[in-house]
Amino acid sequence: MLQKIREKFTGTFALVILALIGIPFVFFGINYNFIGSNFAAKVDDEEISAAYFEQQYRAELTQRPEFAGLNAAQRQQLRRSLLERLIREQLVRNYLGENGYRIGDRQLTNLIQQEQEFQVDGKFDRATYVDYLAVRGREPREFEESQRQFMREFQLRSSIMASAVVTPSEYRRYLNLAAEQRLVSLATLTEDVVADEIEITDEQIQAFYDSNPTMFQLPESADVQYIRISREDVAGGVEIGEDRLAQYYEDEKYRYLQDEQRQARHILIQFGDDEDAARTQAEDVLMRIRAGDSFEALAAEFSMDGGTAPQGGNLGVLTESQLPEALGAAIFAMEEGDLEGPVRSDFGFHVIRLDEVLKRGPLPLDQVRGELLSELRDREAESLYLEFERRLSDALFDMTDMQAIAEAVGAELQSIDGFTRDGAQPFGANQAAIDAIFADAVLNGGQISEVIELDAASAAVFKVTRYNQATRQPLEEVRDEVEAMVRSQQAETLLAERAEQILEAVDGGEDFGVAAEAAGATVGEPTLLSRQQTETDQLVVFEIFAAPKPAQDSPVTGRVRGLDGAYTVYSLEAVLPGRPESIPLEQRDAGKAQLAQESGLGDYIAFLQSLYNEAEVVINQDALEEQDLLQ
Repeated sequence: MLQKIREKFTGTFALVILALIGIPFVFFGINYNFIGSNFAAKVDDEEISAAYFEQQYRAELTQRPEFAGLNAAQRQQLRRSLLERLIREQLVRNYLGENGYRIGDRQLTNLIQQEQEFQVDGKFDRATYVDYLAVRGREPREFEESQRQFMREFQLRSSIMASAVVTPSEYRRYLNLAAEQRLVSLATLTEDVVADEIEITDEQIQAFYDSNPTMFQLPESADVQYIRISREDVAGGVEIGEDRLAQYYEDEKYRYLQDEQRQARHILIQFGDDEDAARTQAEDVLMRIRAGDSFEALAAEFSMDGGTAPQGGNLGVLTESQLPEALGAAIFAMEEGDLEGPVRSDFGFHVIRLDEVLKRGPLPLDQVRGELLSELRDREAESLYLEFERRLSDALFDMTDMQAIAEAVGAELQSIDGFTRDGAQPFGANQAAIDAIFADAVLNGGQISEVIELDAASAAVFKVTRYNQATRQPLEEVRDEVEAMVRSQQAETLLAERAEQILEAVDGGEDFGVAAEAAGATVGEPTLLSRQQTETDQLVVFEIFAAPKPAQDSPVTGRVRGLDGAYTVYSLEAVLPGRPESIPLEQRDAGKAQLAQESGLGDYIAFLQSLYNEAEVVINQDALEEQDLLQ
């Protein structure tokens, strides 16, 4: 269910929301602070720390490798956009806190227990839940608080967007427009109609070539030798032995200390409609246990906790933070072997037995093996990569031949021809590579570049072996291309004249079909077009439905050049209002939902804007300045 909630706001619709709500803000009318404070922004005295801002910025760069190709101005815009998003999030958090939005323990518990990652055989398993979080370095209490916050924000968004109303008149207008049809006659003029009139001479070709000096250019380029190193290549050979892993665990196990744990059982009697009756039933169960009846058997018979009842009420081994507050407080106040109850919580009344107390200590190695192995591999790869980079820098200092440098560091010398300022594979449009290759000392001075950080995980050195200045292709090499362009220009001019000929004849009173045929057009039978028409050129459909409605006995005419270059002349004769009943019910319902969603989105954007306008927001300009490893 957590995933389902997120999907509503993390797909294409979410991108639309983020794009739209980003439009109004742009730091307009905000105070700026230039004193080098350690916050990135303040929102009504709530600080967004500079460290957190930088952490989020690094995460953006790591998650989106294509950002490595951004230039300085684009990265600065990325930082501004990120800070705006963090400000919006803080505005929403402030509003939620001030207005008492809350998520109850029962609601949160139900949501978490329905997550498939935390289930075994289709049922919530607490041990799986705890292990899943532990491997990811998260505590249940911290995770549950983050989910509670997410649910509060979702509750706010939903409440605003769900209040959007689509009036009957709006919905009727939508249905009428969606189902509207237009009766139209179409005449099509293709290049074949005027082919015999096209004459192309050498003078015309030369004139076109001369009058378009910026066309047919070959950009400046460089043939380049390069040596590239990456963490990924280095990491492939990293092996971690068991002895080293065991020693690392001993050194780091303080990070995995568990609070005191307790193993307990419970029998849950939910409130239902009568809380007093539930308490009485819990007291009766407690009396039977004290009288000698089996706790496990009574749990299987009476407990309303479907996840633990079949196991005799076994809650497993848990810390206090992993239990609802009332239940946790009771269990951690008991002595081993104690029986307690009824204990009231948000879920009902509990009868509890404490079976075992486990003292505070670290998680076993097997539970954290994956995380520690990943850390060790990353550390080893990082160390090897830095050593590789250092040896490459040292070789650059001692040598001037790229092949000798490659052999000295055990790397491969590679080359690429025709590298332009737009980039080329394998570097794509990486701005760091482009800047290095086209630096004057490298491009024209024959020097080898310094070690260039391409992104957070790779680096390279470059040497230009040949510089190819920008040149224009000779006419002889592009003559066919030029001739095709001249032909296309002439054809378009002639077709436009034929289309105007048809329109002038119709305006003069001539029949549309007769005028079209006289101009050499292909004329179709009058047809009803709908907005969803796919057989007709979409530019033609758009033009026809953008045309004004015709008066009685006075068609509206016009012309449009289609996607294929042909000209279409149309005569719009009538507009038939849509009949909503002709639209399938499923499509009508989807249309209404879409209208409501669009209306709700507008309300939500307006709400965020109002929060922004009413808040006191201060930006630390120093924090916006880039502290980028890629610089």
